[in-house]
Amino acid sequence: MHSVDPTRPAAAPRVAGLVLAAGAGSRYGRPKALVAEANGDPWLVRAALALEAGGCDPILVVLGASAGEAESLLRAAADRFERPDRVRVVHAADWAAGLSASLAAGLHRLQHAENDTVTAVALVPVDVPDLSAAAVLRLVDAATPDTLRQAHFGGRPGHPVVIGRNHWAKLSRSLAGDTGARPYLVANGVEAVPCDDLGTGDDVDMPAAE
Repeated sequence: MHSVDPTRPAAAPRVAGLVLAAGAGSRYGRPKALVAEANGDPWLVRAALALEAGGCDPILVVLGASAGEAESLLRAAADRFERPDRVRVVHAADWAAGLSASLAAGLHRLQHAENDTVTAVALVPVDVPDLSAAAVLRLVDAATPDTLRQAHFGGRPGHPVVIGRNHWAKLSRSLAGDTGARPYLVANGVEAVPCDDLGTGDDVDMPAAE
């Protein structure tokens, strides 16, 4: 049996970042993982950068539809990340089953392939282009394994959502269809964190009219 060295400092807890970007974007007309701002900045890259700048490590990006093209966008932006090795792709094989399948794939990776010093995960969808690092920082501050928080904008629930490790298994078992974490959050008393001063929190379901 290995003894624990009491003089060795414990590993610092970390909050992972999770970008959900696997869907086909049927209402939008193409996968949102491939959408870019007018200046060419991909939503996928912006979301991952916001999580990194907000202190998340690692950053998992769940891909499905057009996964190869989406991965190419991430590789092309590698020099924009402080630590490109923190960004890891997760393939959701059953992404067409709905949002729950993508979220389940990300949670499975966190539970089974990441170091147990990851205390919580900051969850964002790819289609919130004004997501800011400041909002991520506010939500992940002092996160614990029991944390359950959701950003609110004008009283509306939005993202990021921070989910402590102790919730991952129960949340995974509750997922079904095209529904994400919201029912679990409501049922388990999620804490609303006002972020009105940090953005709109708007997700984009349809392309802007030209």
